Amino acid sequence: MIGTNLVIENIKKRQSVRLFEQKPIPKNIINTIIEAGNLAPSTGDMKEVEEGGKKKIINYQPWRFVVVEDPEFKQKLFQTIEPLRSNFYQGLKKTVPEMYEQAMKLSEMSEEPKDLVFYSAPVIIYVIGPASNSIGCAMVCENIMLAAVSFGLGSCYVGFGALIKSNTDIVQALELTDKERIYGPIVLGYPKVNPNKKQVRILEELRSKKKEPTIKWI
Repeated sequence: MIGTNLVIENIKKRQSVRLFEQKPIPKNIINTIIEAGNLAPSTGDMKEVEEGGKKKIINYQPWRFVVVEDPEFKQKLFQTIEPLRSNFYQGLKKTVPEMYEQAMKLSEMSEEPKDLVFYSAPVIIYVIGPASNSIGCAMVCENIMLAAVSFGLGSCYVGFGALIKSNTDIVQALELTDKERIYGPIVLGYPKVNPNKKQVRILEELRSKKKEPTIKWI
């Protein structure tokens, strides 16, 4: 018999949250969550440094983080990305109607002003790193989302949030180089305490039931 395990419980509690309270997250909590992300395994990248007149090879974390809280910058992000998101789903209307219907349900559930990119989350965390370290950066994102659960926060990995390269002001603000890519970003916030009945119904419809793992023992 396995007793209660807090790590396993956090993994079970983690889900994509798209309804947030408009409540700020204390900076010390954000920093702690980012530190948890930074503790993810680095996929074997090495860096040569000089120490005491001698060169040695050390492990390093090739990723970095940008935390977005500023309302004006969030709006700039939204205005850049929303047309791309909308066009993408319009293109799916005939080809993949199930995905289009899902987007329509999210729109129906969202509160005004509607934000189907970042879901009006208080915090957006951009995880930025080299394309060559995609595995490590993905593990950083997972650490962030699991750490968020432990603080009673909800999170969502929003792939559309990376579509910012058409806006040079945003690229410069993120200090994004040609050798880097965006992982996520991840939105964070306190889940809405009292969603209305319609929102609850749609959330239940959108949450897919996890299938049992396929395992082969040798």
